[in-house]
Parts: sequence; C-alpha cells; structure tokens
Amino acid sequence: MPITLTRDEESFELDERLPVLPLRDVVIFPYMVIPLLVGRTASLAAVEAALAGDRWIFLVAQRTADTQDPAAADLFRVGVAGRVLQVARLPNGTTKVLVEGVARAKVTRYAPTEKVLRAIVTPFALDEPAGGADERAMARRVVTLFEEYVALHRRLPAEVVALVQGTEAREKQAFAIAAHMLVRLDQRQEYLQSSNIGALFSQLADTLTSEIEILRLERKIEGEVRGSLFQNQREFYLQEQLKAIHRELGQDEGDGFEELTVAIEKKQLPPAVRERVDREMRKLRRTAPLSPESTVARNYLDWIVALPWTERSDDVVDVAHAQLVLDEDHFGLTDVKDRILDYIAVLALVGKLEGPILCLVGAPGVGKTSLGRSIARALGRTFVRMSLGGVRDEAEIRGHRRTYIGSLPGRVIQAMRRAEVVNPVILLDEVDKMGQDWRGDPSSALLEVLDPEQNTAFNDHYLDVDYDLSQVLFVTTANSLAQIPEPLRDRMEIIRLPGYVDHEKHAIARQFLVPRQLIAHGLDPKLVTIDADVIPAVTRLYTREAGVRDLERRIARIARKLARRAAAAKQVTPEPQHVALADLKALLGVPPYEAEEQTLDDKIGVATGLAYTSVGGDLLEIEVAVVRGRGRLQLTGTLGDVLKESANAALTYARSRASMLGIDPEFPKTRDIHVHLPAGATPKDGPSAGIAIATAVVSALTGAPVRGDTAMTGEITLRGDVLPIGGLKSKILAAHLSGARMVILPKKNEKDLRDIPEEIRKQIKVVLVESMDQVLDEALRRHPQPLQPRSSGSGGGEKPSEPLAVPARPGFPADQPAAIVAGR
Repeated sequence: MPITLTRDEESFELDERLPVLPLRDVVIFPYMVIPLLVGRTASLAAVEAALAGDRWIFLVAQRTADTQDPAAADLFRVGVAGRVLQVARLPNGTTKVLVEGVARAKVTRYAPTEKVLRAIVTPFALDEPAGGADERAMARRVVTLFEEYVALHRRLPAEVVALVQGTEAREKQAFAIAAHMLVRLDQRQEYLQSSNIGALFSQLADTLTSEIEILRLERKIEGEVRGSLFQNQREFYLQEQLKAIHRELGQDEGDGFEELTVAIEKKQLPPAVRERVDREMRKLRRTAPLSPESTVARNYLDWIVALPWTERSDDVVDVAHAQLVLDEDHFGLTDVKDRILDYIAVLALVGKLEGPILCLVGAPGVGKTSLGRSIARALGRTFVRMSLGGVRDEAEIRGHRRTYIGSLPGRVIQAMRRAEVVNPVILLDEVDKMGQDWRGDPSSALLEVLDPEQNTAFNDHYLDVDYDLSQVLFVTTANSLAQIPEPLRDRMEIIRLPGYVDHEKHAIARQFLVPRQLIAHGLDPKLVTIDADVIPAVTRLYTREAGVRDLERRIARIARKLARRAAAAKQVTPEPQHVALADLKALLGVPPYEAEEQTLDDKIGVATGLAYTSVGGDLLEIEVAVVRGRGRLQLTGTLGDVLKESANAALTYARSRASMLGIDPEFPKTRDIHVHLPAGATPKDGPSAGIAIATAVVSALTGAPVRGDTAMTGEITLRGDVLPIGGLKSKILAAHLSGARMVILPKKNEKDLRDIPEEIRKQIKVVLVESMDQVLDEALRRHPQPLQPRSSGSGGGEKPSEPLAVPARPGFPADQPAAIVAGR
C-alpha cells in the first residue's frame, strides 16, 4: 500500500513496506546525506532489496550497538525514510552506501522475512504550530547558542554555522543543528522523536546551554595549563639569557657542579660511599636542571658533603680538669661523676673506648639533661641534644626513603650534621617517653644506634650507606625504667639519680640557683643578703620534689619581688636588700605545705614506717586498732595489693607467735583488727612497710608501747625474716628530718649505708636486724612475756588464758586501744 511523505514543498510516494537498515551508534535526520559502511549480511540484503526496488530504505538506530543481528525488539520505533544514492563495493568485502534522509517515519510493525527485515511505516511529520514571536525567538536563540557551541568545539568546522544560517526553513535548521550535536545516542534519538518544532528547539536549547558551560570550563582549564607551561618555558628562556649575560660579564657562577665536586674531593669518604657519590654525581650531570630528579640528587649530595666523616674534635683527657668541670656544674651526684671520671681515665690510657652508653634515670629536675652538657664540656666535645619525647614513627630515627617528597634523614644523622664532628656527645633526652603505633616502634630502631656491635655501620634509609657512630658518646635520660623495653635497657649502663637530699638542695641553691636568678633579674648578688634559714624554709614549706626545678622557680619569684622593690626605689645607686625568714609570706605567699615533725611519744598500736616516693623519702604512719569481732582484718588508706599482702603476712606472723608474745592464741575468734595508713587519699603500695605493720599489730594486741623516736623499714616473711628494701638513702634522710633518733633496717641493706652522709650517720642510730624478734626487741618499750601453761582443777590439761584485754586510754573504749598520730 503506498504512502505519501512530505518535505518542505516536495511530496514522495512510496510503498509502506520498506527494507530496514539498522544503524549502530548513529542517528540519521531528515535533509542529511551521509555515507555508511555496511558489512552485516542482513544489512547488505536490505541495501540489495532497496536497489532492486525504488531505492527507498528505512534507516533506524539500534537500541544497543553490541547486538550483531538485531531483531524488531532491538530497534527504535521512529526512524527516517531515506533513499540510496550510491553504492560502492570495497576491496575488504564491505559496501559503502551513500544515503539521504528524506522524512521521519514511524514503524507500525516490523515484518521479518527470510532474508530482509521489513518495516510497515507511516508518515511522522513534525508538527509546526502557527508562527509566533516566541517560536521565532527560540529559533534565534538556538542558532546563537549553536554558533558559540561550534566556536568552542574543535571537532566542528566553522562552515557548519554558515550552513545553518543560510537555511530559512526552521525544520531544516533544527534538524541540521541536531545532526551536528556531539551528544549521546539516546539524546539524538529524542531529538528525532520530538512531537513538534517547539519541543525540538527547547531540547536543543537546554543541551546547548549545558554543553557550552562544559566547553567553557574545559577551555579555562586548558588555558591555565597552557599558561603554566608557557610560564615555565619563559622562566627557562630568561634563565638561559641571564646565564649568557653573566658569561659575557665574566660573572658566570656555573651550575654549581664544580663547587660540589671540589667539596666531595675534600671529604675523605669511605670507598663504598665515594662510589655511591660518584654514581649520583654522574646522574645529576645528565639530568635537566628543572627536573625533580635533579633536586633530589642535589639534596642527597649536599647531605653527604655536610656530614662529618673523618673530622673529630680533640678530647680533653685530663681527669683533674673533668673533676673540676663536673663539680662546678653540679653538686653531689658522686656515683655519676665517678663513672664519668672512670671513662675519661680509660680514654686517656687507651685513646679510644667503645660502647659506653650511659642512661641517667631519675625524677624530673635532678639535673639529667644539664649533666649531659657537663660531660661534653669536661671532655671538650661538641654537645647535641635530641629529644625523643612523643616520637612514634620509626622513620624519625632511621629516616625516610628518598622516594618520598620532602624526605629527610633521621634525627641521628641530623644530629651528626649539627655536631660537625664524628665524636660528639649526643644526649637522647626522655628516652622513656617514646611511643609506638602502626608507623613503627622507634625504640626498636634505637637498638642499632646504641649497640656498639652494630652502630659502626648504621644505615639510614635516606643515605642508604653505612655511617660509623662508634665514636659517639651517647647519654640517655629517663624518668622511669618501666617504660623502656628490655632489649633497649640491656644495651645501656643504668645510673640512678635518686634525687637531692635537703642539705644538697641548700648547697645547690646557695652556690648556683640564687646567684643565677639574681643576675637574670638585674640584681647584684653582692647587694642581696639571704639569711641562712630562708633556703631550708623554702625547701620544706614551698616545694615537694626530688630535684631543684620548683625550688629555682621559688627563688626566681623572690628575685622578681626584690627587683620590683629596686625599681620602685628609683635610686641611682642600688641599695642592699635583705631577705629574712619573716619575709617569706610576703614574697612567696602562704606555704602550700606544713612543717611536720615526728612526735617522740611512745604509743600503743602505732608504728612509724618509711616510704620512698618520686620526690624522695617520707614517713608512713601505721595505726592498728583491736575491736570486738570475729577475726576479720580490715585494711584502709588506699592500699595497693602488695601492701595488703604485707599486712596479711604481718598478722599471720603475730598469730604464729602468739604464745611467745603473750597473746591469747584464740584472739581471732573474738577480735577484729583494723590497719589504717593515713593519709587516706594518697595511694600507697610496696612491701617495705612489713615490719612496721607487724610491730604495730603486736603492740596493739599486747599493749606494749612502740618507741616514738624509732622509724623502721623492711619486708617481712611468714617465718619472721626481714628482707632488704630499696630507696634507703632517701628513707634515712626523711627519718632524720622528722627527728627520729633510731632507724631499724634489714641486715642485708648494710652495704647501702655508705651512701648516707657522715654527718647524718653520727646523729641517728642505725640498727640492723635479720628477724622480726630483733625488731620487737628494739621497737617495743617492753618485750611481751610468753603465756604460762595453766593446770585445770581435775585434770592435767591446759586452759587458755582469759580473752585479750588492753588497758584503756582517754578517748577510747577499753576494747579499742588505737592511737592516732598525724602522718603522711
């Protein structure tokens, strides 16, 4: 059945059954002439069928380009009825067909045959409403946008704009613009399926607006990139011109290669390092100056040249000079000074001593860091401090590899560069404050640095060559050994700084701190007089520390007050100033601590123990009360597990020796024991209070008073043996300051008494014991008498004594003989 298609003023009659030519990735519009390469069998059959007839063919796009043999469901319903204008056979077996799209057509249904797929089509003309101002304005806007689109798009020739503008028919204009839009297939199909000319122009306007914005952005980015490249080329050209001008003026500085080569020649590099440097130098000469590789290679060579390889400072191996320097800088610290002097003496004899890794352990403010600086001054060596507090990355020690941007050697190599010699003193400060996470464990990286067997060939990731650290004297500092891993601790010689005692603090303040702070605040030390009792008062009432850092802050505050007085006086000649004990409140405010002295009264159920804290020794009052009950032991005072176990061991000892101590063996059935250690808010732990707890328990059960002028320390066993303890020096000094006249110590601590100052040993009696029986003989005013066996009236069996009764004292009931004494 024939149908009639119209285009502009033309009409075309054709059969409604047309052979179908499926199109892949292309949509053909009316008025469009386009060559097609046809190679599929069904498509060639459709072309042959068109040539055999009146050359009419239906051109329709496939929904999916990947379909090799499309069926009816794989094709769109709207296409273009076209004519085959020309056919050419190509040598490769394909056929080139030139077709012309005539008018739109819509498929009623597809009718497949044996060889050719045919479609029954009906005309699908583009409705064109009555021309109005809105439609004309829209058409002009689309043409204008298309002109800008072509101007921005490089793949479209400018002649396309002239073709569109030369067309008067709006339908032809719209299809010409749609045919040249470089958009997706489904979007081009929507243009073809538009219901009327207005809808088509609206779709084109929206698409053109969006595409123009994208093209503008692409042009902007491209312009910026081109500008950057042009700027780099311009700078390179100007630099070359500047070099030429310098050469003409005789001011050519060259590329720096000659200077770098001379520096490398002056360095006495090891053979392996020299081979690596020569290889990097050859690579640098072949690399363009503006290349990033050039900067990386140049930085590497600069680091090699800057490091000391053979340069060393002359050691001052005079033991007398070292002794003088250490005494000038620090008061006391005899053990540390002796170890350093031993090292200097060996160095003077053999000329070289490998492997001394000193680890100074002590509380904050005892002078660990300044002692490292004094060691360097005593040896005449360069001092470099390297803080390790908070370091968590292993690369901080071993460096970063050169593949990373901004990579640098590790802190050890950086310290060697600052030292400029191969034998400095490097202080690894706060070695116990290092952490670890997913980036690595820096303490493990330090193993190679501090091991004398390995640090002769320390390999930094950045340098990637071996570097000798064996001539470096490493000194580490730490506040606690508990945070240092065992392998690292094994490589160091531990020297403990127990902290300064009061008389050492007084000497340090008079000799070092007071003059330094007065000068720092603009005062003449000769014009300031400080009474002898001022520094001890500041130490006891305003500080609680093992070091002298807080003491120096208090002295600095006094100096500021004196400087304020001098500034207020406005006198040309400064007047002398005097600081007395009565002035401390005005200068430092109310004392935060109270001066406490141990009372010397004998008490029942109260013993004085000795404790070791981070700020030195301290007293530990132990109170025991016996009350009616059923044998329960109550422990209070914020006690740790070890201290609780010591209390249980002391009670077990008392029960096992009850008869010998004159205590009813059945007392646990009728009495509870309460052990309390003031102050309750202060945590306490450790085994050294064992003999003091046992003494207080025996005193409370027997009513024998404990000597008030006696302090004691030692660990107790169930058999009554007394075991050694630590912190002896600080504990004896605390007992001396509290006014105690006698201190009971374990026999096995006798070797530690040599650390006690001679003047203190003369003022306090030291009793060494091996068993708890000896402790009771010394600590109790009267020794309890053993229980005597009693005969019963009819038999010969023993009869237990009456229930325990303890004399009452004012303020306490008869069954609660506890005494309370203030203590810390």
